Amino acid sequence: MPKVYFYPDNRGVEVEEGENIIRAAMLAGVHINASCGGTGTCGKCRVVVDKGETIKHATAKLTPEQVEQGYVLACTTQVKSDIEVRIPVETQMGDSRAALEREHRPVSRGSVLTSKDLSELFGDFDLEPATHRYYIEIAPPTLEDNLSDLERLKRELTRTHKVGEFTVDLDCLRRMAVRLREADWKVTATIMEGADGECPRLIRLDSGDRAQTHYGLAVDIGTTSVYVELIDLNTRESLGRVSEYNAQVSSGEDIISRIVYSLKNDGLERLQSLVVQTINGLIDRLLDKTGVQRDDIVYMVAAGNTTMVHLFYGINSRYIREEPYIPTVNFTPTVKASNLGIKIADGARIYCIPGRASYVGGDITSGLLASGVYKTDKLTLYIDVGTNGEMALGNAEWLLSCACSAGPAFEGGSVKHGMRAVKGAIETVRISTETLEPMILTIGQTKPKGVCGSGLIDTLAELFLTGIIDERGKFKLELGHPRIREGGGQGEYVLVWADESATKEDIVITEADIDNLIRTKGAIYAGITTLLDSMQMPVEAIERVLIAGGFGRYLELDQAITIGLLPEFTAEQVMYVGNGSLMGAHLVLLSQSARRSAKDIAQRMTYLELSTHPGFMDNYVSALFLPHTDIGAFPLVAQRVKERSGIYGSRDVR
Repeated sequence: MPKVYFYPDNRGVEVEEGENIIRAAMLAGVHINASCGGTGTCGKCRVVVDKGETIKHATAKLTPEQVEQGYVLACTTQVKSDIEVRIPVETQMGDSRAALEREHRPVSRGSVLTSKDLSELFGDFDLEPATHRYYIEIAPPTLEDNLSDLERLKRELTRTHKVGEFTVDLDCLRRMAVRLREADWKVTATIMEGADGECPRLIRLDSGDRAQTHYGLAVDIGTTSVYVELIDLNTRESLGRVSEYNAQVSSGEDIISRIVYSLKNDGLERLQSLVVQTINGLIDRLLDKTGVQRDDIVYMVAAGNTTMVHLFYGINSRYIREEPYIPTVNFTPTVKASNLGIKIADGARIYCIPGRASYVGGDITSGLLASGVYKTDKLTLYIDVGTNGEMALGNAEWLLSCACSAGPAFEGGSVKHGMRAVKGAIETVRISTETLEPMILTIGQTKPKGVCGSGLIDTLAELFLTGIIDERGKFKLELGHPRIREGGGQGEYVLVWADESATKEDIVITEADIDNLIRTKGAIYAGITTLLDSMQMPVEAIERVLIAGGFGRYLELDQAITIGLLPEFTAEQVMYVGNGSLMGAHLVLLSQSARRSAKDIAQRMTYLELSTHPGFMDNYVSALFLPHTDIGAFPLVAQRVKERSGIYGSRDVR
């Protein structure tokens, strides 16, 4: 079989002749930017074949110059012989650990949820995990005391720890006789409390005293990123948190492309394997970091959107994307970790926080739980500014939710030089009103490779405020500035000249990019206004705004308002929650009452299907301007535009 060798990763793999390069990269464990699921439509998987023969297919995503230099699309190029593949810097996924664990850029307005706020949230729940570990020393059987092994174990648990009636896992029962005798009748029993009236269950029996080594995992399964936190279930202490990009991104950047990929031959199995591979890799890192033993992790609580949970469980997700958009399940059963391939203790259980609908999943339930929205008197907007645009409006009396399918633009997808938030990504942009020259900051303070979500929002806001683009997102080429030019039949602005970039090409933002960003921000704004319209409430009725999600924590409030992503909220209204999904999973891991509250939230939340909502499209079309067709709703933005007018001329504000 032909061998494919990748560098600079220095990894190789043998594949069948005719296999495509992107699949070979997956098998070799080499990450390549690929956001379209292998359809050849995004053009981000450009690689250079330096040696060997391939079968190439024509594509408009490569320039004639790139083709001459040996560039191909990894997803549409097939292996014919041994080949050497060079991955250019712009195609590498970058140092994801550093990016995902980077410090927040400073928040200029709004507040951040602190550890003190989180500890106060924990105070609302009885901190009683669903699993317990009990050490017991059992009297060996005799001819006179001839109870069965299980009855003998139950008797000692009742006598020593007041444990009531419970059932037992078959696997545990099969090992029980040998385990008890090999351990000289000194064992630790792990019992999981039943939910919804179920009987508690003995899930594991260990030799010796393991009662003090009792650990669990809180997991956020995001479309883009996965976070895992290791927690001591006895002391409630967090021992470490790690993160990594979800390996499924190589099969599609958003949930729709993942669902499409899952319908291919072995697609669902492949996607399930990729997310499990990601989680197991993060668990390994935590074990190495803390010295905790794998067999002492007995419980895992996960939160994710509905599609991610379906793919994690290996459940058909086809009908999530087909009208009337119905998932197979919102309340998934608690399952053995081994059934899903998660490498923790034998007998350990996994519970996923329930969702409400196809596009409002357990990650939103989890965030509403952690942030306390479900029990506050204040009318609160909870919004996850990300690919799926999920949000909820409500308080202790009612909860209304929706998802506006914002798309991957804020994650760098569908943007010419867009990229994820990795080292070298432009994250902050300011443009001088007087000179129209940009000032940029990159993650890691290295040469820029492209622009991540926060940088894209900054760029769009600055282009608008300085009058480089109009309210429709069209460039004013008549300004005659060297950075404002026409390229490929459309206007564009050069953020970084080629000799200053890591990619050795100009980094630009084009009118097509701006159109994608405006559609994305318009969808989110329309979601907010449609929720309010459904309750016949004005935007002024919102008392508190909670911005959540991996991308949301880097959102600059003023810039988000400038482009019309958010209404003109005040700093006093806004709080940056961070990873609400992981926080909620943390709570549920430690508290059975929190688990009951999460179930209650999912059950009482009302879901609006925006694709069929009569007012959503009108709201969406109105939001496809900067900041909005109704400039009266954005008086502060109008004032900022006037103040930023410079030597290149003032601009009219409608």
